[in-house]
Amino acid sequence: MNMSESLAKIPDVEIDPEGTFKYILVRVKVKGSDVNKDIVRGTKSAEYHNHIFEKVKPAMEALGMECQCLGGGKIEHKSQEKKIRVFGESTGFGKADHSVSVDKLKSVFVDYDITWNDDKK
Repeated sequence: MNMSESLAKIPDVEIDPEGTFKYILVRVKVKGSDVNKDIVRGTKSAEYHNHIFEKVKPAMEALGMECQCLGGGKIEHKSQEKKIRVFGESTGFGKADHSVSVDKLKSVFVDYDITWNDDKK
């Protein structure tokens, strides 16, 4: 399996099934190449955005990838209503491009109503 295939196997989105939590947008790149993709990661267990990145980075490096955090924010996931709202920003990493994050979320949660805005709360 080549590195591009390894990259393709990395899930675009991994977020908690319910609640409001921090998320980050990460660019994962095949080491020594321009082949990359952006992934969304979010969880309630992270008190700070860097806690998410600290888990993602070693996992990606173990696959021979490099990664860079493009920014963060918050996700409000209401699974019963099939709604996701992306908003806010990360103090440490700055604001992610929520429109990119929403495109990623839409590719996974196809029957959801997914929106974003620049509100802080």
